[in-house]
Amino acid sequence: MKRGTSRDIRTANRYEVLRRIIAGSPTSRQELASLTGLSLATVATLVGELLDLGMVTEVGFEDSAGGRPRGLVAVHAAGGVLVGVDVAETYVRAELFDLALNVLARADAELRPGESRPEQVVGHVATTVGTVLARAGAEDARVLGVGVSVPGQVDRGAGVSVYAANLGWHDVPLLDLLAGHLGHPLYLDNPLRACAVAELWSGAARGRGDAVVVNLGTGVGAGLVLGGGLHRGVSNSAGEWGHTTLVLDGRPCHCGGLGCVEAYVGAPGIMRNLSELSPRSPLLHPGDQTATVEALARAAAAGDPVALEVVRYTARHLGAGIAALVNLLNPEVVVLSSWVAAALGDPLLDAVRECVARHALRRPLAATEIVLSPIPTDPVCLGAATFALEGALEPAPRPGTPRRAAPAPGRRTAPLG
Repeated sequence: MKRGTSRDIRTANRYEVLRRIIAGSPTSRQELASLTGLSLATVATLVGELLDLGMVTEVGFEDSAGGRPRGLVAVHAAGGVLVGVDVAETYVRAELFDLALNVLARADAELRPGESRPEQVVGHVATTVGTVLARAGAEDARVLGVGVSVPGQVDRGAGVSVYAANLGWHDVPLLDLLAGHLGHPLYLDNPLRACAVAELWSGAARGRGDAVVVNLGTGVGAGLVLGGGLHRGVSNSAGEWGHTTLVLDGRPCHCGGLGCVEAYVGAPGIMRNLSELSPRSPLLHPGDQTATVEALARAAAAGDPVALEVVRYTARHLGAGIAALVNLLNPEVVVLSSWVAAALGDPLLDAVRECVARHALRRPLAATEIVLSPIPTDPVCLGAATFALEGALEPAPRPGTPRRAAPAPGRRTAPLG
């Protein structure tokens, strides 16, 4: 079994300490040691490293019972900026964050049909990144990195989009293409990992050891948090749950298979659910996923019977798939994330909970909470920006090369120090 090196473990510990500081600023080193399970000496060393990096700052003292006052540290929000980019099948969105992960600016670009060639998408990414920096007046700020999320399978170390079915991409050297436009450290991954790490740092998975983050958009997948850390799998391919078979010999899927989860609960699948139930429905906007899902959401909230039936039909398939994840992984929380989940909201959540209760085993279900993502911004952008934040904690790349994501550090197995 491959084990993390001491350097990997130290980096993972640094992530955890910074996460705790962002979540609870200001805080003391003693409180950080209690929250993380690390020794006080280890926490003091890690906090010193974060101070040297300009990511945290000393902010005074608090009284302690019978002892010397404890020094307090807080995230240094103005110590730099991060950019997160969500490349989806129908849009490119960039958001700018400070080091406390607050949104400073946002920019969107539409991807029209036929505009998915890599050079076109790269142009939109470069433009939206420039726009958010300009809108926040951050052109001269310390940009710690730009994280980019693209759908499909990704080789994060090489910066390559290996396969994106909905974009028609195979082996696209995306970071090399972007490096010709952007002079900042670059990081690449996909929405499954982006949504999961966003929930881990700032959402419903914060402080949880085991979580599943279900990404519902044009594509569908599941980001996995296992044992307190992001689970990537041996080839960074874990979580492709959207391409597991739900219905034998069922609907065709973009991946080439039949009956995949995605074919029934992704945005195109939801459009098909609506068209099969009510072919002439005014809620259906052919060729426009966003307009259709938003119309469904409004109609379901108003009690429209057709919309509610579409949501229930979608939830039946989604709930059956989530029940399998509950039985398999026994998570503390399942989070419904991304734009389809945000649009359909509570009607979808309620119907999914009901369906999961019918299909999951009683014991794992009793330990699992199913919630909507509480993140108020685009979770993919936030997660992508967090990849850049994590990357800024890694050793610097060789001069003249774009920053590449290092292999994921091992989870903390023992305190250092």
